[in-house]
This record gives sequence, C-alpha cells and structure tokens, in this order.
Amino acid sequence: MALYGVVATFQSFSSFGRVYAAYGGIFIILSVLWGWGIDKKTPDTYDWIGAFICLIGVSVMLWAPRQ
Repeated sequence: MALYGVVATFQSFSSFGRVYAAYGGIFIILSVLWGWGIDKKTPDTYDWIGAFICLIGVSVMLWAPRQ
C-alpha cells in the first residue's frame, strides 16, 4: 500500500497531485455506494452529507479557475 502512494510521486505532469486528490474524493463516494449496493449497509444521513462534502471538494479542486 505504501508503494502505491510512492509511485504516484514519480508522475511527470504537474497537476497529478490534484487529480490524485480528486480520485480520493470519488473513492469515498463510491465506497458509500459499494457498501449500500453490495454489502447491504444502508448509508445514514451523515454518510450522505460526508459524501456530498467530498463531491463539493472534488469539484472545487478540479474546476476552480486558476491562473
């Protein structure tokens, strides 16, 4: 698992860190959906609020205007 994080540091394009962070946010949302659909663990209100906050964060990281 540590190697997975280290390999990411060797990427050559400058925005990889931003893309990697956005992937983390998407991973959180998909984990909630996986738990609901596959494990049959119904997400509660706080699960949905947290996933929504992650989605907002991912949106800011990816689409905020930059110079």
